[in-house]
Amino acid sequence: MGLCCMSGVAFLPSLLVIWSSAAFIISYVISVLEGHVEPFVPYISDTGTTPPESGVFGFMISVTAVLGAATMYTRYLILQKLNSAYDLMWPHANLISLIIGLIGCLGMWLVAAFQETSVLIVHEAAALVTFCFGVLYILSQSIISYKSCPQWNKKLICHIRMAISVVSFIAIFPMIICALKVGSLKPRWQPSDQGYSNHLTSAICEWIVAFGFVTFFLTFIRDFQGANVTISTEILDDYGDY
Repeated sequence: MGLCCMSGVAFLPSLLVIWSSAAFIISYVISVLEGHVEPFVPYISDTGTTPPESGVFGFMISVTAVLGAATMYTRYLILQKLNSAYDLMWPHANLISLIIGLIGCLGMWLVAAFQETSVLIVHEAAALVTFCFGVLYILSQSIISYKSCPQWNKKLICHIRMAISVVSFIAIFPMIICALKVGSLKPRWQPSDQGYSNHLTSAICEWIVAFGFVTFFLTFIRDFQGANVTISTEILDDYGDY
């Protein structure tokens, strides 16, 4: 029997926060320097539409989706263990929250795989799934945080998570409504363009929700520091038995 132990798993949300922030910022900087988008609040997808930034965007967002799924699953395991000890919540609530989060991660992976100028309808549907299910995930996790207070979370962290969730939830409505009003696919917007105010409102809300996710996962780091992951291995004998 071999055992491999890692003291704390805070590297997961830490890496997710750093990598996802870098994905947004690097794609934005390249697209602006190349003159593919206007510097003032473009859509996130517009910053990853044209080469060379499209390759960077696709790769980094795909990795972000995987890191997000790994972080969510680890969070699920932590809460499952905590709930078995303290009976804090309905057991299925944790599982439902995980499923919602994983659907959001799948949407993010599809956003990276089907970029804006390749298959537009898939990209837009996947982006909608990412944002909607992402907001539902952080809302559900905020509620669960209150359930696990004070055994696992401090009240302040619960309030911060709920504030981020509420702001993201509110922002998602003008993001979608104004995007529907804009309609047209246009990476370079000017203030004189028709529909510019709707575009600007939608884009600002999109960035608010995106970095709402990043900030929310930042609050997981302290929780994950108190959790250990143990990997157990079994060695087969010559006859294939344990």
